[in-house]
Amino acid sequence: MKISVCIPMYNEKGVIAETAKKLSAYMQDHFAEYEILFCNDGSTDGCDKIVRALELPNVRVVGYESNHGKGYAVRTAMLEATGDIRLFTDADLAYGTDVIEQYATYFQEHPTVDVLIGSRNLKNDGYQGYTFFRRIASKAYIRVLCFVGGFRLSDSQCGCKAFTARAAQEIFSRCEVNGFAFDFEAILWAVKLGYRIDETPVRVINHGTSKVRVIRDTFRMLKDLRRMRKRIKRASFEQNSSI
Repeated sequence: MKISVCIPMYNEKGVIAETAKKLSAYMQDHFAEYEILFCNDGSTDGCDKIVRALELPNVRVVGYESNHGKGYAVRTAMLEATGDIRLFTDADLAYGTDVIEQYATYFQEHPTVDVLIGSRNLKNDGYQGYTFFRRIASKAYIRVLCFVGGFRLSDSQCGCKAFTARAAQEIFSRCEVNGFAFDFEAILWAVKLGYRIDETPVRVINHGTSKVRVIRDTFRMLKDLRRMRKRIKRASFEQNSSI
């Protein structure tokens, strides 16, 4: 089973070399077949050149010149990937590296699962290290968005998700949202296409500064969510399942 790890990056010069070296060493130690894709989302700090200069095995840099947003970067990487399982996570490896083997093992033990979503809410230590305000804000943010979206997932916004090759191709080839709401769009398409979605507990290891501005981005995501629900609902094929 080949594993593809997709990393969206936008001006990540400060962390990207360490991330690339750490991730490469981990994948070499744990997987016989793998690839790592860094998708450059129009960075201006040369982080793409940093990754290329390392010349690490099975590491590719893809991307484009203009900044489009995290959703566009993830979509590009997932469709460029060639793995049987395709996982995306953040450039600062917020959820660590062991989560990759955790996901791979889950797919092996649950062969009917198509989409696997990490959740910080399934165990008590999921938000360990968060400040009280950030933890409360994050949970409230997720609940509001899930209520509007009609989801029963415990953590739709976790930045670590994995898909089988077929699910990744069918889902991301239909996605259009470039901003932070891309997670919701991917989930909506997974539901529409009848894919099985499971959750697995994860814990934040590295506590970087969040790029989400809760009030502004919540309203923007609510707007995107309403629009994408209407568009996906009007899709011509039959909806087969629900969350």
